[in-house]
Amino acid sequence: MVAVFLFACLNWYFNPQHLPLVSLLGLAFPFLLLLVMFFMVWWIFVKRKWALLSAIAIILGGREIVHFFAFNFNSGFVEIKNQNDIRIATWNVARFIEQRKNNNPGSQARYKMLQQIKKTDADILCLQEFASSPNADWYNNIIAIGRGLNYPFYYFPHFKDGNPLNSGNVIFSRFPIIDSGTVRFPRPTLPEALVFVDIKRGGKMIRIYTTHLQSNQFKKEDISKIEELKGGKSFWGNFPHIFSKLSFAIRQRSVQADMVNDIMKNSPYPVVFTGDLNDVPNSYTYHQVRGKLNDAFLKKGFGIGRTFSSISPTLRIDYFFYDNNFRLQQYKRVLSNYSDHYMLVSDFELIQEAK
Repeated sequence: MVAVFLFACLNWYFNPQHLPLVSLLGLAFPFLLLLVMFFMVWWIFVKRKWALLSAIAIILGGREIVHFFAFNFNSGFVEIKNQNDIRIATWNVARFIEQRKNNNPGSQARYKMLQQIKKTDADILCLQEFASSPNADWYNNIIAIGRGLNYPFYYFPHFKDGNPLNSGNVIFSRFPIIDSGTVRFPRPTLPEALVFVDIKRGGKMIRIYTTHLQSNQFKKEDISKIEELKGGKSFWGNFPHIFSKLSFAIRQRSVQADMVNDIMKNSPYPVVFTGDLNDVPNSYTYHQVRGKLNDAFLKKGFGIGRTFSSISPTLRIDYFFYDNNFRLQQYKRVLSNYSDHYMLVSDFELIQEAK
C-alpha cells in the first residue's frame, strides 16, 4: 500500500503518452492517502515500527498533499469589490443546460445561472462550454450577458455544434480588449481551444487565458458503470471500458497541457489563467499547465476544494493560476448546482507595472 501511494505521488513525472495507467493513480491519490493514514494509526496500536513506515511515506508525499489540500483559514469573501482590484470569475456553464427557448417554470436553469453571474459582479468573466445562438428559437447568451449584464467587450471564437448553436470558450470584460487570440488543439479532441485576451485597465495591460481540456466524455451509462465499480460490482466487466475512455482523455490532455505551458511562458504581459483542466492537482496536466504560476485555491482556499459535483467529492479540476505580477486578495467557490461545475471567483491586485 505504501509503495502504491508513493507511486501515486510521483505519477505527474510520467507523461501519460507513455504510461496512461500510472496517471490513473492520480485519481486514487486521496483514497490512498486515507488508507496510509489509517494504517499508520492502526500500526501504532499493533506494531509501532510499522507505523513509522506509513509516517515516512506521508512525509515523502508531502509535496502532493499540499497540492491536494489547502490549509488556509480566512474570514470569508467580501462581496463588495475594492476599487483597485480586478474581480475575475471562471465557470464551466455546461452550455447553460437549456439551449432552446422554453417556458418551463420548473427548470429555468439558464435564468438562475445568469442571476448568479450578475450577483458575482466580476470585471472579467471566463466561461467554458459556453453556447449561444442567433436563431430566434434558441438563447442568445452573447446578448444576454454582453448587453444584459453590462459586459461591452467579449471574445468568442466559436464552433458550430451541429445545431443553430455556437459553442466554445468565451471571455467577457468590462475593460477594453486590445487584442485576442485562439490556439486550436490537435485532433481528435473536443471542439475547444486555448483562448486569450489582452485587456487594458488603467493604462496597464494584462493577459487572461481560459481553456477547457479534453473531457473524459462519460455518458449516463458510463456513470452507472463507475458507480458499480465503486460498489465493488462487475470489475472485469466495467473496468476495461472505463479505463479505455480515461486513458484516451489523459493522453490527449497531456498534449494539450504541453501546448498551454509553452504558450503561456511567452506571454508579454502579466498572466491569469482560468479553466477546466479535467484533471486533478497531482496530475501531469496540472503540473504542466501551472508551471511556475500560483494556484489561487492553495493560497486562499481550505480543504479539498471540489469543483466538479459528480462522481467523487475529491475532484478539483477547475483552476485559477496567476503569476507574481498579481496579489491574490480573496478567492471563493460558489456552491450552486445549476451546472455540474462550481463557479470560482478571485479578486486580484496588479502589483507591478505591466509592459
